[in-house]
Amino acid sequence: MSTETGSKQQPLLVLGKITEILDAFSFDRPSMTLGEIQQSTGIPTSTVQRLVTNLVSQGFLDRAGDQIRIGVRMAYWAATATKDLDVLSIVNPVLKEMRDITGETACFFRPEQNYRVCVAVAETTHALRRDMYVGKVIPLNVGSASRVLLAYDATLAERILSGTLEQVTADSITEADTLRAAVDKARADGYAITTGERETGASGLSAPVFDSATDVIGAVTISGPTLRMPLSQCEEWVDLLVSHAEQITRTLGGRYPA
Repeated sequence: MSTETGSKQQPLLVLGKITEILDAFSFDRPSMTLGEIQQSTGIPTSTVQRLVTNLVSQGFLDRAGDQIRIGVRMAYWAATATKDLDVLSIVNPVLKEMRDITGETACFFRPEQNYRVCVAVAETTHALRRDMYVGKVIPLNVGSASRVLLAYDATLAERILSGTLEQVTADSITEADTLRAAVDKARADGYAITTGERETGASGLSAPVFDSATDVIGAVTISGPTLRMPLSQCEEWVDLLVSHAEQITRTLGGRYPA
């Protein structure tokens, strides 16, 4: 190999290792020690130590004691990269991937005043399906998507909880204290599962999506007939759902609230 070729490839090898280190961090694991980074990446300890030191000095990573996390400076770069990004161009491929994996309808909801609106959907191919389409408006006191949208927007939650809670089905929550407890649980869990609140015999599970200011901008949902989506099946899909919601948040340069 010529010296010229080697000098071109070496930086690429270093960038690959840097990428592995940055990818080791997640919303579930936002901070790690050097040892944990080494275990996660498999990169030799001396190399991890050298690269992390350089990444900290350049603002890619921040360090407090033995804990290392993604640098705050990265948020500024992410905000610039996503300034004119079309959210739906990011969301739609993720919804289709979830639909293809689960076989059920995947959709994305955004809050609008006292309602949530479906702004993107990848429909199931099953003949038996829930009625869902872009533009569908649903009260914010029913269903899993409503639950997570309220869980991460205190102002919106108080407005909904202080008003009249609509009775959409026999299982809709119409008591403020009961809904408040359910919203608190969704915040603690990071997702919500509901059955029959919006439509009898239908289930849904949802997870939030955030922007760079840690504000919730929408909810990703998998929904379908309870016949195909009993509680046990919904619980099996939680990790799938949360990881895809996290993928959207990451791509948009978003951050989870503390």
